[in-house]
Amino acid sequence: MKILQLIQKPQLRGAEIFACQLSNHLLDEGHDVRMIALLSGDASMPFRNKIETLDLSLSKRFFDFAGWKKLANAIEEFQPDIVQSNAGDTLKVAALSKLVYRWKAPIIFRNANLVSGFVNTWSKRMFNGFLVKQVSYVISVSELCRLDFIKTYNVSPARTRMVPIGIEPHKLDAELPADVKKYFEGHRVLVNIASLVPEKNHEALIRLAASLATQKLNVRILILGDGKLRATLQQKIEALGLKDNIVLLGYRNDVQSILQHSNGFVLPSNIEGLPAVILEAFYCKVPVVATNVGGISEVVVNEQTGWLVARGNDNDLLNATREVLTDQAKCALVTENAYRLVTGDFTNRAIAHRFSEAYKDALEKNR
Repeated sequence: MKILQLIQKPQLRGAEIFACQLSNHLLDEGHDVRMIALLSGDASMPFRNKIETLDLSLSKRFFDFAGWKKLANAIEEFQPDIVQSNAGDTLKVAALSKLVYRWKAPIIFRNANLVSGFVNTWSKRMFNGFLVKQVSYVISVSELCRLDFIKTYNVSPARTRMVPIGIEPHKLDAELPADVKKYFEGHRVLVNIASLVPEKNHEALIRLAASLATQKLNVRILILGDGKLRATLQQKIEALGLKDNIVLLGYRNDVQSILQHSNGFVLPSNIEGLPAVILEAFYCKVPVVATNVGGISEVVVNEQTGWLVARGNDNDLLNATREVLTDQAKCALVTENAYRLVTGDFTNRAIAHRFSEAYKDALEKNR
């Protein structure tokens, strides 16, 4: 099968990383996979082949006929059986390019989030619904996200499937990066890995850091990720005198090395799909505290594979985090359960085969 993967740009974010990992395993299965980014980027990505770039202009994203033509030309040259859209502006570009230039390959949309959380106006719902009409099949990251997509855009359930995200098994013997060692000295460390955007709710981590500081638990929170809220969050951290308690480290290409040395992973998001970082923490046997949003509850079973807390409940977040920091016996049991779950059901090799089956179903239903 010839598969064209569309990503926003080479960047160390979940959708792009998973698309690269998935594509490598699809290549191993014998598929012909080509990856195209809408925008250029300087991140080193895990896809083993070249990532081509369209160099589109996002300032003209609604009227970029030249950019849509570039994609149409690439599709004409490659003749893919399917085109998979992976987050960002990829669905918009693929749908409008197909509509204008009439190429035939079916669009498969990788739905990695709870879409209803982002549709907050009538105009967004109508425009997104228009784009979705150009889509032949939707592969959602969790069952809750699949049902949410069906309800939000009135999509036929027969043209949807749930296939989760996965992890790449790796050795757990990485050394702590030299520039990060100082943050671990004399402290237990909690890690958060997420872009600095409103839906990730990093302000809850600032409040958590303040609460933990009053209890003298010698805890430091490291946030790995970047985004438009970085300056605002940094100002709040400094205003509260928490510079030693919570640190913004920006995007890193060594997050696994940092994560596996940490005492806990905390994700207080308001909107999620099924974050790969939770599965990565499971694999590293790092206890997870996460809010009950999106598909998180499909893997984080409270006090069995992690700690699941109500969205927006700072007290629940604090209590769960404190238990992670103080009850080593319980953490050992929970993290062992989580490790067995992720190694049994969520390796990318197995996930890639499920994608292949979904592609076959999509092509059959597109005839």
